Parts: sequence; C-alpha cells; structure tokens
Amino acid sequence: MAVAASTEGVPLARVSRSQSLTAVRIWIYGLAALVVLMIAVGGATRLTGSGLSITEWKPVTGAIPPLTEQAWLAEFEKYKQISQYELLNKGMTLSEFKFIYAWEWGHRQLGRLIGLAFFLPLIWFWARGAIKGKLALTLLSIGALGGLQGTIGWIMVASGLEPGMTAVAPIKLALHLTVASIILVCLVWVASGLKDRSATDEVSAGSAPRILLGLILLQIALGGLVAGSKAGMTYNTWPLMDGALVPPSSALFSVKPWIENFVDNVVLVQFNHRLVAYALVAFALWHAWTMRRKAPDSKASRRATAMAGLTLGQMALGIVTLLLVVPLWAGLAHQVFAMAVLAMATVHARVSAP
Repeated sequence: MAVAASTEGVPLARVSRSQSLTAVRIWIYGLAALVVLMIAVGGATRLTGSGLSITEWKPVTGAIPPLTEQAWLAEFEKYKQISQYELLNKGMTLSEFKFIYAWEWGHRQLGRLIGLAFFLPLIWFWARGAIKGKLALTLLSIGALGGLQGTIGWIMVASGLEPGMTAVAPIKLALHLTVASIILVCLVWVASGLKDRSATDEVSAGSAPRILLGLILLQIALGGLVAGSKAGMTYNTWPLMDGALVPPSSALFSVKPWIENFVDNVVLVQFNHRLVAYALVAFALWHAWTMRRKAPDSKASRRATAMAGLTLGQMALGIVTLLLVVPLWAGLAHQVFAMAVLAMATVHARVSAP
C-alpha cells in the first residue's frame, strides 16, 4: 500500500499547515508592530498639540493632503475657527500650521495603512485556507474593533472642537488609548497562541499573569487620563506630591460632584496613576519571586522575572518623565515602553495559562 508523502515522518499536510500558521503569525505580529507605531505617532501628535489641526473626518478623501497653496490656506482658515487657535495659537504662521497638520495627517494615514495591512492579507490567507473557523471569527472581531477605534478617534477629536475647548476630553483620550492597547493585546494573544508549543515544557503560573496583564491595562488607562488632563505637568516631584506622600482629601476631592475628581482633578488623576504603578510593580516582583521558588529553571519563571524588570524600568522612566515635566522624548519613550511591557505581559499570560 502506498504511503503518504512525508518529511522525516511528519505528513506533508501537517508541515504545510504549520508553515501557513507561521506566515499568519508573522503577519499578525507585524500588525501589532504597526499598532505600536500608531500609538507612538498618536503620542507625538498629542504632545505637539497637533490633534485638532484637521477639523473634519473624511475617511476616504482625507487621505489626500492639501496640494496647493490655496488648499493649504483653506485648511488653515478652518483651523482658525476653533477655540484652540483663538486661545492658544492665535497668530501662528502657515508653516507652523503645516507642522501640526503633518502630525495629525500622518496619524490618520497610518490608521488607513493598518486597515489595508489587516484586511488585504486576511482575505488572501482566508482564500488559501490558512485562516478558517474560530481563528477567522477572532480576526474579524479584531478588525471590527479596529473600525470602532477609528470612530472613537473622531469622537475624541470632535470633543476638542467644541466652543471653549483647547484640547480633547481626557476621558475620551483615555478611551482611545485603552482601546488601542486592547487591540494590541488581542493581536499578540492570537499570534502567540499560533506557535506550536507541544514540544516545550511549560509550567502553569496560575492566574497571576492574567492579573498582571489586567493591572497593566488599568495603568495605561490611567496614564491616558494623566495625558488628557496634562496632570504630568503639575506636582513634578517624587515620591512626594506638594510635600506630602498622600495629598490631603481636600485636594484629592476638590471637584463637585466627587466622581468627576477621577477624571478632571489633576491631583487625584496623578495620584491614582502613582498608586497603581506601586501596586503593579509590587505584584510583578511578588510573581517573579513565587515563580522562582516554584520552578526556578522554567520559562515561566524567566518570563516572570523579565516582567518584574520591565515594570521597574517603566516606573523609573515614568518618574524621570514627571521630574523633567514631560519633554517630548520622555513622554514618547514612556508611552512606547508601556506597549512593550503590555505585549510581553500578553505573551506571558497566553503561554502560562493553567
């Protein structure tokens, strides 16, 4: 009886499937890298005050920037109608406007690129049978989340175009950053799950990696509030805030109603970001210690130790950013490194699951 063709005892069909999944995994990791780049450009757009320079949402025709002097003047005139120009940038030159316009246009253009980089390969892989069933539904859900993210981005920008506003609403900026982070988590989770780990000895780390991942997402959301309210521009000392380790309640809850303090009060917003940072680092150190006791030579233990080091490094970078009053390079480094910590935590949670 004929024997099916194989390579070193492995059926060719299985080899082909494995190669297809490897290609899919590389593609998804590439998408994750684009998302990180998108977040970095978004951070630069925010830190340079460029986010409101384009006052209209044109998903298709907006891909073409102004090409003539007349078109540039028309765009500049639209910007002059909003409060940010009147209250902050009145008298700016056309060349200065072109600079902030370029950041926002680049941010939106990168979003379009991610959309193409997602859907075109998805169709190709699907047509070849490399993607099907649950994986296909999962990726379509991530694509839908990406579309929702574009809508959230415009809602965020629109909040800054309202009369009297000179920046976007902090809660909407935090939501925009958090959804971007969730998309990154989904991509890395799926990609890391496609790697064949049947030949490796993985030790279960219990629920700690997923708790750590949740804490990191919470901290990123709080960081979005800090960025949106510009809370990092105040209380630029550490470990004390205005001479106290814990600010008085009269400062923490000075806004009425009290619930709005968590979004609009820069004292409480920054204090919460500090508190969760301490909790996150403490939990990461505890997790690394317990894993080194439980399985000192395991991959899970090494990943837990790496996570402890990454969270410590990110906290140190955050402190430097605060002390220097958020220069562009530090603010961007803090935001991008947060995505690296998040991606590593996602892999750790995915492959260390019980």
